[in-house]
Amino acid sequence: MKGEYIMKLKYLAIALMTVAFTSCSEDVMDHINKDKSSPAAEIVSGKFIIPGAIMNTAFNTISGNYAWYISSFTEQEFGTGDNQLRRAELRDAGEIASSSCFNNEWNDTYLTMHSLWEVMQKCQKGGLDEGATDLLGMAQVLMALDLGILTDLHGDIPYSEALTGLNNLQPKVDKQEDIYKSIFKLLDDGIANLQQGGSYVGESDILFGGNTKRWIGLAYALKARYKLHLYYRDRNVLGEVIAAANAAIAAGFDEAKLDVFDGVTKDNPWTAYFYSRYYTGSSSTVANLMDERDDPRLDTYNIDFFGYDLCADPGDEEAAGLTYACNGPAWLDNGAAYIHVFSKSELYFILAEAKARLGQDASADFATAVKASILDFAKCDPGYSLLGYVYPLGIEEMVEEMGVEDMNGAEFVDMLADDYIASLPVTLEEIMVQKYLAQVRDEQIEAYNDIRRCKALGENHIALTNPKNNGPKGNAWPLRLPYGNSDVISNPSVREAFGTGNDAGMYIYTENVWWAGGSR
Repeated sequence: MKGEYIMKLKYLAIALMTVAFTSCSEDVMDHINKDKSSPAAEIVSGKFIIPGAIMNTAFNTISGNYAWYISSFTEQEFGTGDNQLRRAELRDAGEIASSSCFNNEWNDTYLTMHSLWEVMQKCQKGGLDEGATDLLGMAQVLMALDLGILTDLHGDIPYSEALTGLNNLQPKVDKQEDIYKSIFKLLDDGIANLQQGGSYVGESDILFGGNTKRWIGLAYALKARYKLHLYYRDRNVLGEVIAAANAAIAAGFDEAKLDVFDGVTKDNPWTAYFYSRYYTGSSSTVANLMDERDDPRLDTYNIDFFGYDLCADPGDEEAAGLTYACNGPAWLDNGAAYIHVFSKSELYFILAEAKARLGQDASADFATAVKASILDFAKCDPGYSLLGYVYPLGIEEMVEEMGVEDMNGAEFVDMLADDYIASLPVTLEEIMVQKYLAQVRDEQIEAYNDIRRCKALGENHIALTNPKNNGPKGNAWPLRLPYGNSDVISNPSVREAFGTGNDAGMYIYTENVWWAGGSR
């Protein structure tokens, strides 16, 4: 009887709810499933979306998992411990070629680009931010940067149909050649919009504080970078490279860095990664290049954190099995160190390379690039950046030996740089070696691009020494990265490009990206 009574009550309740719902107005029904605690996307100005897009680009796409793995491929850092970076050191295809390996970064970058696409829509006629040319220009420059990183790492990727959300869940895969055309259009359009000025974004811009001129400088710097990537495909592009780089300098470009970390409540991604896992340390490939040149950056790159000597040669399985087998760069212990979106040294190395290839005098640009890198290393050493103008921790002994204790840190670093630069030959090979050493700080993705680009040209400026780079089946050094799993399982176009069965993902060892001579 009790059960029958409960059933009658249940049916009565359902009947009453049906009456109640049919009595509701259309307006009430429209609001039932809305999140009242968060504003709808359509009423949020793009200037409040831009800070997250800048942070995600710098923190997740440039300095996240992409960079950590790539630092093993470029041998700029050494993957330590019994973990995924050890498997990267061993060039384990089950790790590197898997669609799950970079899935988070793949998704994060596409989410950032979708947000930027929304900002660009809001700036169109009739949009919430109509007429905000500074906001539109920033979104276009950031879109070019994120798109460039994705295609440089993965090759052909979804783009032209990929950013409209639910309107197209299975976008086609675009050719890298076409994507590069889109990158240059985004940059040109972004420059044109930024040149109109405007103060709509203001302090919401966490990169340049709303300074449109500095954004123009970044746009031209990116144009120089991506034009240089095309050198294998177009040997006449160097004049455009130089013109874009000079335009960046004329716009006042000095560097683009995210400097929002305090090392207490907010660590930069490299330090957070280091503290949480101790997965990376100094590589003998870099240390040997620095040691051969008596490079003043060596003592900052190779800090003895754990009482071990410099870690063994890359690929040493016994050393890789030790959790604390390696020394590490000093900046890993500095959570307040800024991270680069685009460094001053890269821009001047681009100029130096282009001029050297054209037989022009590259010495001034080369000197500026090396000096910028040395100062960058010093600033991100905890002893320099946290205590003011003091000597970087890694070179205290050098200061004592040279008898320059009374010289302040900035003067000392400047002196070191001048002496070091004077000892270097200004050749194409040395330009590329010095660029590689500078990019050890936090620009591994671009170092990876340089190595692949130069290999396509038949040049081998950086001798990679990991014995695991070649396996029993041939090349085991990845020429690109695999697609993200979310699209491999849901988008037939991406799944076809990734492959199936035993061949799934293995194309990363055999097929160059388009700008390095491949077909995709």
